[in-house]
Amino acid sequence: MSGVAIFSVKSRLGGLASSNVADARGEPALGLRERKKQRTRATLIDAAVELCERQGFERTTVDQIAAIADVSPRTFSRYFATKDAIAFALIDEAVNLAAAELARQPSDINHFEALRRSYVVMYTDTKAAPPGGLSSARMMCTVRIIMTSPTLRQATLEYRPHAVNVELAKRLGVDIESRTLRLFSAMWGSIIMTALADLADDGVDWEHLGTDDIVSRLEATFAEFIGVIADIPQPA
Repeated sequence: MSGVAIFSVKSRLGGLASSNVADARGEPALGLRERKKQRTRATLIDAAVELCERQGFERTTVDQIAAIADVSPRTFSRYFATKDAIAFALIDEAVNLAAAELARQPSDINHFEALRRSYVVMYTDTKAAPPGGLSSARMMCTVRIIMTSPTLRQATLEYRPHAVNVELAKRLGVDIESRTLRLFSAMWGSIIMTALADLADDGVDWEHLGTDDIVSRLEATFAEFIGVIADIPQPA
């Protein structure tokens, strides 16, 4: 069974498992229609992953994704407005986990340090992800799709009110559209993309790369960033 096929099975089983967990906790379980919608959405994301892994993001079309998922392009548009939107859904699998970690960070530590800790935990935890969770294989698949696509590399640097920025706004005590938040977001995005910059080169041996390598790159780049800003004099 291919890695993408494993992702697909996990997506489907994950949805069913969530329903059972909700029942056990006494929470209202999702209705049949809602579960079907979640499965269709997961299937579309899995199809996009399969195609992007095989031929790259730029060469993948909405019609191709719909065909692999065995739905019509019209059905695709009910879930995702554009091809870019499905890519962001894939990215947000990781972003949402990082945001949850950010919410757990002490409020009295530096905000960049809080981000660093959150992303390191997010990447590291993929190695022991539960069934249906974000596995290290899925994480590396996402990184590969982004870093081999000029379009997505640029898109990841553009500001979005995603879960990490929402949580960061709470830490900063600012509005989601504030300039302060946009500045923090831009700097953190640049740190990540700088850390991964060499993965955009041709000839990367993706088979021998893992999340530990991503963490190492992030830690080294963050240390350089801290060294650079430490030398900046404060305004009088």
